[in-house]
Amino acid sequence: MKISVIVPAYNEAATLEGCLAAIYDRNPGLDLEVIVVDDGSTDNTPEVLRRFRRPGLLAIRHQANRGKGAAIRTGLAVAGGEVVLIQDADLEYDPADYRRLLEPFRSGQAQVVYGSRILNPDNPMSYRRYYWGGRLLSLWTNLLFGSRVTDEPTCYKAFRTELLRSLELRCEGFEFCPEATAKVLRRGIPITEVPIRYHPRSIAKGKKIRWHDGLKALWTLLKLRFW
Repeated sequence: MKISVIVPAYNEAATLEGCLAAIYDRNPGLDLEVIVVDDGSTDNTPEVLRRFRRPGLLAIRHQANRGKGAAIRTGLAVAGGEVVLIQDADLEYDPADYRRLLEPFRSGQAQVVYGSRILNPDNPMSYRRYYWGGRLLSLWTNLLFGSRVTDEPTCYKAFRTELLRSLELRCEGFEFCPEATAKVLRRGIPITEVPIRYHPRSIAKGKKIRWHDGLKALWTLLKLRFW
């Protein structure tokens, strides 16, 4: 089974090379296609991509910053794998968890798999406002759609490629997560969750999501539930 790993990257030169190395080095034997979308970075991200060479690596650049959702849609347009997996470039999430995420696909049990930070009790907590914001988004999702998701805003989302393309995503920014979640659940497709590892980073070290992105996520879920 070929896996397309889409890596949106915006000004992540400090962690990108380590992230890409981890994707390959921690997943020997997996058939990987790694699509890095440089979303208009103004740091040394282009230089990192020029010097990093591994089989199956494709680098695409947006001339201007458009947002995480736009970068994912760009990567999805060229993805050739049976499954698409989203990987942030900051190494908060461990690529060693890929096999755990992919197992439900191999067994034929799932079309969508989320990696849940909540299901692993050993994970450290990020900022309290981020932790409780994530729990609120998950609760909101479950109230709206009758689901049982524990970690809606997780980065680690994996989909059958043909399913993700059929969702006709329109997102530009961080609202990729609620848009994809809402459109999957509206179709009655269950989301399988597996526990993953999580290593939160600070805002000082480059964490980009902000409180207003949480408000957009709440609105996106509500809008797509009823309209």
